[in-house]
Amino acid sequence: MNKRISMSRIVAATLTVFALGACTLEPRFERPAAPMPASYPQYESTRAQRNTTDADTLSDWRSFVQDAHLRQLIELALANNRDLRQAALKVAQYEAEYRIVRAELGPSITATGAHSASHQSGATTKSTSLELGTTAWEIDFFGRIGSLKDQALEQYLSTDAARRSTQISLISTTASDYLTWLSDRALLDLTERTVASYRDTYETTLRAANLGSGSMEDVQSARTSLTSAMSSLAAYRRAVEQDRNNLIAVIGCPLPDGFPGDRALPDESLFATIPEGLPSALLTQRPDIIEAEHTLKSANAYIGAARAAFFPTVSLTAMGGVASNGLSSLFKDGSGAWAFEPSISVPIFQFGSLRASLDSAKISKNIYVAAYEGTIQTAFKEVSNALAARATYMEQTAADAQYVDAAQQYYDIANARYRGGLDSFLTLLTAQRTLFTAQTQFVTDRAAQQTNVVTLYTALGGGWRKDAEASDTAAE
Repeated sequence: MNKRISMSRIVAATLTVFALGACTLEPRFERPAAPMPASYPQYESTRAQRNTTDADTLSDWRSFVQDAHLRQLIELALANNRDLRQAALKVAQYEAEYRIVRAELGPSITATGAHSASHQSGATTKSTSLELGTTAWEIDFFGRIGSLKDQALEQYLSTDAARRSTQISLISTTASDYLTWLSDRALLDLTERTVASYRDTYETTLRAANLGSGSMEDVQSARTSLTSAMSSLAAYRRAVEQDRNNLIAVIGCPLPDGFPGDRALPDESLFATIPEGLPSALLTQRPDIIEAEHTLKSANAYIGAARAAFFPTVSLTAMGGVASNGLSSLFKDGSGAWAFEPSISVPIFQFGSLRASLDSAKISKNIYVAAYEGTIQTAFKEVSNALAARATYMEQTAADAQYVDAAQQYYDIANARYRGGLDSFLTLLTAQRTLFTAQTQFVTDRAAQQTNVVTLYTALGGGWRKDAEASDTAAE
C-alpha cells in the first residue's frame, strides 16, 4: 500500500513540474513588410495577350513543361542528380536533429535491474533491485528548450525550402540546357544549308571565271563567304556535342535509347503560357524567400533561448522501484524504494557572457531581417525583368520573322537577276549574307524567348496562382 502511494506521489510530482514548463521568453514573430509594390510593371505587348493564357493555377512542373522529350529529361535529372540528392539528405539530417531537440522536452525514463550474491565467512548475502526513473531531466520553466526546439524546427523547414529551391533550379537548368541544344541544332542545320548555298555560288563563279565571263574578284568573294560559313559550321558542330555532354551531366545518366539527337528547335513553345495579372505577393511562395523566412524565425526562436539563459535551470532526478535482500521477497510489502531529487542552477556572475550572447542573437535576427528583405527585392527584380523581357521578345521575334521574309525575297530576286545577267555578283553575295544573318538571329531570339519563359517560371517559385490570396497560403 505504501509502495503504491509513494509511486503515485512521484508520478504526480513529475506531471506537475512537466505541466509548469509552459513559459516562453521567445519574442512574438512578426513577418517584415515586403519592400516591393503590390503588382508587377505592366507592358503593352503583354496586356494584349491577357486572353491567351493557358492556366491561372500551376503548381506542378509537368503542367508547365508541354514537351514530352523535355519531361523525360527532367524526370531523369530529378532521379539522378547528385546536388538534389545532397539537398534531400540535408533535410533528413535536420529533421533528425529537430526530433533530438524535441525529445529533450520530456523526461528520459530508464529501467534498471540488478542482482548480486556474495559468500564470505560462511554467510551468503543476496541483493535484488528493479528501478524505473528519470535522470537529470531539465524542467523547461522559462522555455529555453522549447525555443531551441522551435529553432531546430525552423532550421529543418529552411533546409526543406532549400531542397525545393535546388529542385526548381535543376528543372530550370535542364530545360535551359535542352533549349540550348535544340537552338544549336537549328543553327547547325541552317549553317549546313548556307554552306551548300555558298559552295554552289563559289563553283558557279569559278566556272564563269574559267570561261572568261566572270572575274577572279567574284571568285575570291564567294570563297571568302564559303570559308567563313565553314568555320561557323565547325563551331556549331562543336557546340552541339558540348550541349549534349552538358545535358548528360545534368540528368546524371546517358540519354535514353531512341531519344532524338537530331531534333532542332521547334516553332511551337515547349512550355505553358504564364498568365498576366499575377500579384507580386505570390513571391512568398518562392523557396528562397521561404528559406529566408524560416531562417529569420530560427533566429527569433534563439533569442528566447538566450533570454532563458538568464534564469535558473531546474533539473529533476526521480526513481521508483523495489529492492530486497532476496528474490522471493522482491515484490512483497515493504520492498518499495524511491528517490526524488530536484536541483537548481542559478547564473550569478559570468562576466557578461549571457548579455553578449543575447545581444548577438538580436543582431543575428536583424541581419536575417535584412537578408529576408533583400531576398524579396531580388525576387521582385527577377520577375519584373523576366516580364519586361517577355514583352520585348514578342516584339523582337515578330520583327525577326518579317526580317527573314524580306531577306528571303531579297535573295531570291538578287539570285534570279544575277543568273540572268541583270545584276552584279556583289548584290547576290550581299543578299546571301543578309539572309544568313536574318535566319541566325531569328533562331537565336526564339531560343532566348523560350529560355526567358523558363527564367520567369523559376522567378515565380516554380508555379503560380492568379488569385492574390494564394501567396500567404503557400508561404505558411
